[in-house]
Amino acid sequence: MSEEKSYGLLKGKKGIIFGALDDRSIAWRVALACHREGAEFALSNAPVALRLGQLDALSEQTGAEIIPCDVSKDDEVKDLMEKVKKQYGKIDFMLHSIGMSPNIRKQKPYTDLNYKFYHQTLEISAISLHKIMHFATEEVDLLNDGASVVALTYIGAHRIFSKYSDMNDAKALLESIARNYGSRLGNRGIRVNTISQAPTLTSAGSGIKGFDGMYTFAEKIAPMGNPTADECADYCVTIFSDLTRKVTMQNLFHDGGFATNGVSEEMINDLIKLYSDEE
Repeated sequence: MSEEKSYGLLKGKKGIIFGALDDRSIAWRVALACHREGAEFALSNAPVALRLGQLDALSEQTGAEIIPCDVSKDDEVKDLMEKVKKQYGKIDFMLHSIGMSPNIRKQKPYTDLNYKFYHQTLEISAISLHKIMHFATEEVDLLNDGASVVALTYIGAHRIFSKYSDMNDAKALLESIARNYGSRLGNRGIRVNTISQAPTLTSAGSGIKGFDGMYTFAEKIAPMGNPTADECADYCVTIFSDLTRKVTMQNLFHDGGFATNGVSEEMINDLIKLYSDEE
């Protein structure tokens, strides 16, 4: 992590970071980067995740208050927003790094999804963004004018990665919600964007069957290779900062060029060798 130098990009800013679990998670690395850049923030995750994770260590390191919240429950989301406002006043940024698919966890194929699980995937991974935006803007008046909201997404929202299953659908919905809220909050200077991160070596990513193949595929095609969680965190900081005041309603690819590159010479050569060996 680029801890050696701070640019002070978030000095005086306050926020909420959703989804930090352990020191491999992107939200954890975002918290460290925001702390480095001078921000104060609350950390939030579901109570079960707090029991399984190591958030106390991150809280101690950054001085952030931990506020549990099950984002599927309206009353808990509203309560979270009220507690944050009481503790920090109005805030300047939010990170949505929340995702879960019981169907993937149970290895249910896309053509035979458990629909109760499917609803949970959409509720937790996408509709939760709508919910936190609603309660932060309509119910509690938590966001300052000019605030920045970032939700982490994946290119599966646009292209089908079979092992990503119903999370492809969830990320597509997540990006649509971000655009809709960005349109409605632009008159207040509030930016809402999604960052489409490459496959990243996190605890969540490693839980997807076939993740190693997805990671290697992206690594070979992206001209710059896959960015790390720390590099994603630095990018999030720039979107939270005042340097990107007119960037909104965008899906920002942070993937080393994967989304735009067709195929790499290395991949072509590897495929030629593979199929010539088969013949």
